Amino acid sequence: MDCDRKNELPLPKMKMIRQRFDIPPAVNIVAELDSEWLAVKKHLKLPAGSSVAIAVGSRGISNLTTVVAAVVGKLKEAGYHPFVTPAMGSHGGATARGQIDVLSARGITETSVGAPIYATMEVAPMGTVNGIPLFLNRLAHEADGIVLINRIKPHTNFIGPTESGLIKMMAIGLGNQIGAEYYHRLSTVRSQYEIISTAGKELLKKNNVLFGVCLVENQEHETAKIALVKSRDIEAVETELLKLARKCLPTLPLQEIDLLIIDEMGKDISGEGIDPCVVGRDICAYGAKRQWPKITRIFVRDLTEGSEGSAVGMSQADFTTQRFVNKIDFPKTSMNCLTACAPEAGMVPLAFPTDQEVIAHALKTVRPFSLEDLRVVHIKNTLELTSMMVSVGCLATVDKNRLESVGLQELELEFDKSGNLISRLASV
Repeated sequence: MDCDRKNELPLPKMKMIRQRFDIPPAVNIVAELDSEWLAVKKHLKLPAGSSVAIAVGSRGISNLTTVVAAVVGKLKEAGYHPFVTPAMGSHGGATARGQIDVLSARGITETSVGAPIYATMEVAPMGTVNGIPLFLNRLAHEADGIVLINRIKPHTNFIGPTESGLIKMMAIGLGNQIGAEYYHRLSTVRSQYEIISTAGKELLKKNNVLFGVCLVENQEHETAKIALVKSRDIEAVETELLKLARKCLPTLPLQEIDLLIIDEMGKDISGEGIDPCVVGRDICAYGAKRQWPKITRIFVRDLTEGSEGSAVGMSQADFTTQRFVNKIDFPKTSMNCLTACAPEAGMVPLAFPTDQEVIAHALKTVRPFSLEDLRVVHIKNTLELTSMMVSVGCLATVDKNRLESVGLQELELEFDKSGNLISRLASV
């Protein structure tokens, strides 16, 4: 395709819109942790000099370094010897070095948090519960106590009273590659919520978890809630905080879209690269079924640097670019997909050399349309949904109650000389 011949690709006029969210205010992290610590420390029964494993995952969590460093400081003040250990299942290529590198990429290093980082892929067997075998990271098992730090949020694959948070971290994160793979395989014949919830709660009972640090983020990715929770209260608190997290989940303001253009996807954005809670798709065979939104075609343009080559979940998209494919680390992606027992998550979408070619082909696979009624939406990623571009055909069905503003100017999807989209969302 000659990318300079714009008439070969008629496209609808676009408008920049901004969504209105009820946004909980950001908290003062240090002050909140100081306050929460006062209620927790009096329940700590470990003698001075005890070792404490601080479990930290691989997800992109705002202010994670600040939180981990503060927790390290509190434990040191109490006379303990804390260390950080990765709690991320198979991430980082399912190697100890790879998982340390993932933490480093998230800003977690011995220098930044004031404690050593130790990793292992070995696990200690912890018996069974309801036919579910239990596994625990060997370093966490050998420590005198465990502290869990994680964000509370909706899960991409299952729906329940607790989803992505401390209970899941206990089962999947600290289960390392062995536990994560087994539980995902079991999910093909049993409820994933039941498996993870049952295993996580039993592991909390069997191990000396001193407390958990629950984090909730608002729609602007600011820390809106911090709670330090005693082990016996984790399930109840996590259940309540998930309700808040659901209210803070950014979503699309339309229920039906012909073509969704996503600038980037990655594991630092969602466990499946593109959040199924946002796009309504879940390609995992055991994934949750969501009725809305209905999106005919998804085009993902690029892979984030924070993904470190893992493109797990890319098959939620129908189309992509060759530059996306060139960034895929297939061994890492394969490891993530196989551990999750979801080879379907590693299927490569149809790829074309340029964005312009992708859009031209994608529009041939949607319903018959006119440029006036075609519903095209362009977003940066499934985390950043405050501002987006929508075609004029979307304006009749967009949720008006969620609109803060609609741009006056009619815009066009513009391409550079190479035929690649010039995103107006990069600096929005």
